[in-house]
Amino acid sequence: MVRREKESAVPVEEQFGGGHITVTAQQSRYALDAIDAPASKEILIKDLSISVKNRELLSHAHLHLVESRHYVLVGRNGTGKSTLLKAIGDGLVPGIPWSTRILLLGQTRNSLAEDLDGLKIEDETVLQHVVRSDRMREQYTREARILSEAIDHPNPIAPVKAYRRLHHERSQLQLKEAHRLAERRSGARGKTARKELIKFEERVAESQAKLEQAESDIDPSVISADTQAAADMLTNVQSSLELMDASGAEAKARTVLIGLGFKDDKIDRPMSELSGGWKTRCDLACALCQYADVLLLDEPTNFLDLPSIIWLQNYIQGLQQTTVLITTHDRAFGDATAEELLVLRNQTLEKFRGNLSLYESERHKKARYLTKMKAAQDKQKKHMEKSVQNNLKAAREKGDDKKLKQAASRKKKLDERMGIEVGLKGGRFKLNRDLGGYHLTNRAEIEIPDFDPPVKIGFPKQPPDLRFPGAIVSLEKVSFSYPARKRVPILNDIDLTIHPGSRVGLAGLNGSGKTTLVSLIMGSGDDSPGGLVPTKGTISRHARARFGRFSQQSVEEISEIASRNPKISALAHLMEFCGSEMIEKDARALLGQLGLSGQVVSDVPLGLLSGGQKVRVALAKLLWPPPQLLILDEVTTHLDADTILGLINALREYDGAVLVVTHDRFFMRTVVEGDSPYKLASGAEDEDPEEDETDEDEAGVTAGTVYRLVKGQLKKLDGGMEQYEEIASRTAAKLGKGSVKA
Repeated sequence: MVRREKESAVPVEEQFGGGHITVTAQQSRYALDAIDAPASKEILIKDLSISVKNRELLSHAHLHLVESRHYVLVGRNGTGKSTLLKAIGDGLVPGIPWSTRILLLGQTRNSLAEDLDGLKIEDETVLQHVVRSDRMREQYTREARILSEAIDHPNPIAPVKAYRRLHHERSQLQLKEAHRLAERRSGARGKTARKELIKFEERVAESQAKLEQAESDIDPSVISADTQAAADMLTNVQSSLELMDASGAEAKARTVLIGLGFKDDKIDRPMSELSGGWKTRCDLACALCQYADVLLLDEPTNFLDLPSIIWLQNYIQGLQQTTVLITTHDRAFGDATAEELLVLRNQTLEKFRGNLSLYESERHKKARYLTKMKAAQDKQKKHMEKSVQNNLKAAREKGDDKKLKQAASRKKKLDERMGIEVGLKGGRFKLNRDLGGYHLTNRAEIEIPDFDPPVKIGFPKQPPDLRFPGAIVSLEKVSFSYPARKRVPILNDIDLTIHPGSRVGLAGLNGSGKTTLVSLIMGSGDDSPGGLVPTKGTISRHARARFGRFSQQSVEEISEIASRNPKISALAHLMEFCGSEMIEKDARALLGQLGLSGQVVSDVPLGLLSGGQKVRVALAKLLWPPPQLLILDEVTTHLDADTILGLINALREYDGAVLVVTHDRFFMRTVVEGDSPYKLASGAEDEDPEEDETDEDEAGVTAGTVYRLVKGQLKKLDGGMEQYEEIASRTAAKLGKGSVKA
């Protein structure tokens, strides 16, 4: 019998939480030999537990990643998705083969701190940074350069020194690996591993001595042998570079950067000039441009526009030899890339073959089916129990043995026939096939899947009355150009009118002027910092209308406030922002509607809130009092799928006008175009008619208008977001032309 034992990784400091990640898993000490040089890159971890400080995120979970399959990891904010990816990426999970090459998005940023060939880091171009991010290629390239220069050097000792130097570096890496093996193995195999460790220590000491040996002490025959060894090492290194197509690394890096939205001129500019969003894109390019057995992508669509998102999903679909594990808030992107779903819920991992929309649809269908089955059986059971009681009563009163037998027969049926009536393959239930093992009943009980309570986000639905009619804002022939670029207008002849209660969507590439247009709509008053005044044209605003704007910087602003005042809570910040008109009762009520209540709002410092909770605080600041025009610029970035659904439902009931700026196709279609989030998520047109009675479409949500901002022009999309997705797909196809195979 295989003996199993618990093994835990040494706790390490967690960069993003200030805590310690502790990981334990069930391991076989005999299986460790099999993972030294595995034939498969499959990952199978049993009894996996992960905790941060004293909080357990995963408890006795089962993690199984099949080789070359693409997974999407879903779960609510705070359940531990990013922590799980970090634990896998940092090598903290016992049982994952050490030879498996795992790459976590963002890991390459801190690994390129050294200067290369005299090039200063601040002068390094974007292209150079991405090419250098492949550490394996860089190592082989460095070794090839050192060996080539040494072999061509007139000094005959140069190849010997180069070979000994590189041989010593490799020996040190082998010694480090031997230490790991010796620490993990026990018994006879542990004894063997410790003997091997001693041999490696001797080899490192020997190579260190050779490295320090004076030139005059080296025997001529040794010089000849080491020179030949240097030539052989160079040949092997060059072969490895050819196998990984190192010569095509720069072309591949340029293709990936263009696919992610970089222009040719920006690719050859210094990395130091990039903003935070573009550096995040560069990190993604680094991850995509190097080989990995397992690629971990945590929110890869952040800061990407729709053509780049579609390009990325096509690129991931084309990764045939790589296992991919993704977390994303973009439902459409996740559905397109997921072959299998991992659901992190109740500290366990549940697998489903399909994407999130199909999972939700199938789960609801199963719950409805089992609920109806259980109700029918309960009704049948109640009838049979009543019949048994009547038969027993008749038997006692009349002494009728026939009635007594009938009662016994029906009671036996109650014990045998209540439960699941369908077998494992959908056919008739068979006891010996469908219910193995020891059980107290002949059939499995009907277990209706439990659902997490839906995320409730509520708004004060009715903004204050405007008292007299009119458009909230109207733009007529508006043009705008920044003072430094007067000859190149950002916006040109924009016509846009937003009426009370209307829904308007704004789509377009990053840098097309969407934020500029929103700033023009906000104006340049004291209550709209960052607002702009048009260069040409007129903007008319309703005199009594109030505008509320959520921007991509709203969460960052809250983080800055928290850093200046580490003790301030969400409740205190909201009351301070809204002034003396807001009392604590009203502030708690507003935050409670948005999903923040109890000690979270009053006792937890603002800086310790998650990104999703900070979004809620930012929305609360906009909704006191409710604005007649609510502008939401990429509001879904920090939210999970369930929270986005709750926000969608709240916005669909909001009586004020809403202007949405987003690349999220699902969010735009449901909030602006009025599509039902439930039907759109499931993708089913033949849903149960009974479900349609409770559908959100019955609320009579008015379909809005989606505009595309391109080359400074605002164009109405008659086909809505679907039409823009087709345009973006064609753009993504152009970006992908000539790309090398991943």
